[in-house]
Amino acid sequence: MGYILKMKDLEGGGVVPKRRKGGVGLAPTNEGVAYNLSPLLSLYLNLLPTSYFLSLMAKNQVDVNYQYNVGAKMDYTYAPGRNHLFVPGPVNIPDQVLRAMNRNNEDYRSPAIPALTKTLLEDVKKIFKTTSGTPFLIPTTGTGAWESALTNTLSPGDRIVSFIIGQFSLLWVDQQQRLGFNVDVVESEWGYGADLEALASKLAADSAHTIKAVCIVHNETATGVTNNLASNDVLNNILTVANDKFARLSSDHYQHPALFLVDGVSSICALDFRMDEWGVDVALTGSQKALSLPTGMGIVCASPKAIEASQTAKSLRVFFDWKDYLKFYKMGTYWPYTPSIQLLYGLKAALDLIFEEGLDNVIARHTRLGTATRLAVEAWGLKNCTAKEEWFSDTVTAVVVPPYIDSSEIVRRGWKRYNLSLGLGLNKVAGKVFRIGHLGHVNDLQLLGCLAGVEMVLKDVGYPVKLGSGVAAACAYLQNNIPMIPSRI
Repeated sequence: MGYILKMKDLEGGGVVPKRRKGGVGLAPTNEGVAYNLSPLLSLYLNLLPTSYFLSLMAKNQVDVNYQYNVGAKMDYTYAPGRNHLFVPGPVNIPDQVLRAMNRNNEDYRSPAIPALTKTLLEDVKKIFKTTSGTPFLIPTTGTGAWESALTNTLSPGDRIVSFIIGQFSLLWVDQQQRLGFNVDVVESEWGYGADLEALASKLAADSAHTIKAVCIVHNETATGVTNNLASNDVLNNILTVANDKFARLSSDHYQHPALFLVDGVSSICALDFRMDEWGVDVALTGSQKALSLPTGMGIVCASPKAIEASQTAKSLRVFFDWKDYLKFYKMGTYWPYTPSIQLLYGLKAALDLIFEEGLDNVIARHTRLGTATRLAVEAWGLKNCTAKEEWFSDTVTAVVVPPYIDSSEIVRRGWKRYNLSLGLGLNKVAGKVFRIGHLGHVNDLQLLGCLAGVEMVLKDVGYPVKLGSGVAAACAYLQNNIPMIPSRI
């Protein structure tokens, strides 16, 4: 006899470890599809007392349901051919990157790794489109990169303005609050972009400069919403509005001194992003998104203003402390602790591929893939979760399903029958949307395969889709817009 343990709201969860004879596996639930746990974690969970899980129940963190599950197969992931990976991260890893990472460990204090790191730091600045920023390659995830950005520039109690437009912006706000900042939350309906007019009003009213930072997620993957920071120089206009109002109080015409922190986890290297031009003080991304690497590297880039703020910021940090990095940068050894050698070589290969294609061409490819996906969704008679065209994301499309369909079943069926991985709906949109990720190392024909798979899944779950309708709409657009491959002309 064993039990199911359902974790609640872990990025919209639905990950369900099954405690059973022979170890712990993961099974689909009404809220999600999960994967197999490692044997070590399986052993660990089997040793935990029931009282531990009951305590989690009391905190409303898990549901525990007792059930018999004897003789269940531990590993049921094999399928012929390649997995069609169309979640909005982690994404497909190029063969060139896999080969570059297939190497032994090295002494990171040897001359080779500092030389490689120096090259990488200069190359990384290009994807942020900055000449003055200082990058940090941190062995962490996007969540760690968030914490690095916050704790190095702010002090406990500092007032920050932050936007909630979906699950990941919600999680960032949660982190900000738990780190002890005074978070002024501006929340929009999920599917809408950040309320930048509200920000303008807050900045204009803040004559005492109590607002120390503005935090925004550039691309919210839970809802497929991109905040178009480039539109009419949005941020500059906001600051200009604020400046005009300040100017009535003072003869000095100046910008609000708040730092501008941007989560570019699912946008940088896929969507247009201009750190210097947009006045971004800290930008960050994760290796498993558009860079098409394994998870494990958080890349943070800080403006001179942010570096200056880090000298006086009083938030507690150790592992994420920029001062340690800067000390080793100055010494020419670059690393305050052991880096992932394999990820460094993988990053070099990934950046080489991006620069070979051309960053502007990479962005154009993502624009093309996003447009083709939206045309397919329209042909299916379904709606985009994103409320307005101005917020459409070119890295992920969140598709709203009819009320009589559980979107989790679409994700489950795609994986179990067609070896197709789609993104779950998270939190407020759980069961209501499924997500098609189209970012990273993916091309037009790969996307068409995904769209064909989605059509069959929709048919499976009872939606009256005309097979071929979305694929045809996407094909008609792509056939007229796919450029010749430059290296083959």
